[in-house]
Amino acid sequence: MGLSAEQLKTSLDSLADRDSDIARALGAVGYPEPRIRDRGYSTMLRTIVGQQVSAAAANAMWNKLEGFLGSGCSATALLEACDEDLRACGLSRQKQGYARSLAGLVTEGDLSFDSLPEDDEDAIALLTRIKGIGRWSAEIYLLFAEGRPDIWPAGDLAVQEAVGKIKQLGARPAEKAAREIAEPWRPHRGAAAIFAWHAYKSDVI
Repeated sequence: MGLSAEQLKTSLDSLADRDSDIARALGAVGYPEPRIRDRGYSTMLRTIVGQQVSAAAANAMWNKLEGFLGSGCSATALLEACDEDLRACGLSRQKQGYARSLAGLVTEGDLSFDSLPEDDEDAIALLTRIKGIGRWSAEIYLLFAEGRPDIWPAGDLAVQEAVGKIKQLGARPAEKAAREIAEPWRPHRGAAAIFAWHAYKSDVI
């Protein structure tokens, strides 16, 4: 599960003590709500289903998939389904390939969501073996579903925009700069990321 409200508060208070810009922003916009997803295969499959479509469309596709494959859309059931049936549930040919890649890694024992590597970079490397899952999606999974405290999705445009606002840079920093700015925030960069999305939506900083 993701970082709790208590964990977020503890981490952000620690960051505010060492970074006056975060202290100022935290005072202006307050603490963010937790972003929590269930750990496991089904959450990653939902990530694939939701790529490049609206939330409403993603929910509709997921409901069709569960109606056809059963609750959670098990990896075995997905692999046994034919392309036409998956297409009828709304999955494009590309998403079918991504979903089958995930299901194959799980059923073959090459990927276990219950025992991902403890090292964040090793876990990201394993998750990105899934076709269609890039670094950002892997980072979001590790942050929201596993609650890893030091995940920093510096490639996220909203995070970059928020960092620019929080640090009063006058412009959005590029990914490399966003990573460098966040180095002093270790080991609380996960909370900083969730706070960045919260701050991004605010117009008071």
